[in-house]
Amino acid sequence: MTAPRSRGAPRVAIIGAGSSGIPVAKALADVGVPHVVFEKSDRVGGNWVFKNANGMSSAYRSLHINTSRDRMQYRDYPMPRDYPDFPHHTLIARYFEAYVDHFGLRPAIRFGTGVTRAERRPGGGWTLHTDDGRREDADLLAVASGHHWDPRGPTPPPPGRFGGVAFHSHRYVDPTEPHDLRGKRVLVVGFGNSAMDIACELSREGAASKVWLCVRRGGHVIPHYWFGKPLDQTLALPPWTPWPIRRALAQALLKVAVGDPTRLGLPAPDHAIGEAHPTISSDLFPRLGRGDLAIKPAIRRLDGDDVEFVDGSREAVDAIIWCTGYNVTFPFLDPAVASAPANELPLFLRCWKPGVDDLFFVGLCQPLGAIMPIAEAQGKWLAEYATGRYRLPPEPEMHAAIAREQVALRRRYVRSPRHTMQVDFDEYLWRLDRERRAGARRAAAGPAAGALRTDAR
Repeated sequence: MTAPRSRGAPRVAIIGAGSSGIPVAKALADVGVPHVVFEKSDRVGGNWVFKNANGMSSAYRSLHINTSRDRMQYRDYPMPRDYPDFPHHTLIARYFEAYVDHFGLRPAIRFGTGVTRAERRPGGGWTLHTDDGRREDADLLAVASGHHWDPRGPTPPPPGRFGGVAFHSHRYVDPTEPHDLRGKRVLVVGFGNSAMDIACELSREGAASKVWLCVRRGGHVIPHYWFGKPLDQTLALPPWTPWPIRRALAQALLKVAVGDPTRLGLPAPDHAIGEAHPTISSDLFPRLGRGDLAIKPAIRRLDGDDVEFVDGSREAVDAIIWCTGYNVTFPFLDPAVASAPANELPLFLRCWKPGVDDLFFVGLCQPLGAIMPIAEAQGKWLAEYATGRYRLPPEPEMHAAIAREQVALRRRYVRSPRHTMQVDFDEYLWRLDRERRAGARRAAAGPAAGALRTDAR
């Protein structure tokens, strides 16, 4: 049941009805804040909708979640208990549909409507232009459009020319689509979760005749289960536990659970566990151990039907799949308002750009854990702001907090576009909870200069 409209609340426009957009709509509905959700597709779920009509989903046919059910679910709406620990994408998409219907969110969603341009008006507020030629005014804009839809190729691209088929993993569906790879010699480039899944799938009997996994640098591969429990439920420590302690415990557990990956041909990791986004696979080591899959180092050059590697070896290759990540882009925003060159967009607690207090980013982070509970907490944070129960800190404090976060990121993580938005799931939620309480105290102390204007209604 939708709450009565909160008196004086701003009108909020949400871009995207995926896993980040729908909990924001729910949080706003709970407190009676008027809102509208613009969704290019004909359904909710975003990236988790296989062959989504919006053309933006990267889900492949065999995709399962890598974060366990209990850690991925929204706190306000647990997943069905008969779901497995790591559900298939069809179950996740069904869960999002059930979430929307359970909380009565569907009437606020404009399906089949994309935002082509969002213009910030002088003095604050937004005018949104949609692909059906309409205009919509809003006081607050929540961007929940995701960051796994604009494929990024290898940077820089390897020199030379390749004579076979080459495509980004964003287009991969199964061994027969978008190209029939059965019986072919396939090179999968990358060391992330998609690269692992695709390489292992293609290496099975009846798929590709030969599969190589091209790995530029060593990393840690974590199995789905540790000691009979889902990996993200094994090491339960308070969120304020210092990172060196958590890292040491995780490193010791991984050494016991996995052993030495170099004996199977993987390069030794060039960083400690937790200094790069984790790669999760329970299939990689058996595929390597059986000889169904082989490891190759970085590409030196492409030479027609051959690929030459930095160790001097050459292989005849029919197809290359680039599992090289995504660009973070907002084509509907003026770059002067917000852009992410090299995937960097410094934000206060990954949501607010200082000085732009009517623009809120949702789910724009890469967690060690699932995005859904984070987006849910961020939605409640936005609802508190929209109803005046939370007030942002002064801009200098926001800039200082961002600077500290940037320093911590650079100290901890391997320098890469993959790690510009990294957060630890539990630690981030703990910090966000502290900030929400601090902002509630600021709001209770009285109004601040430059309060949010709501003259768009």
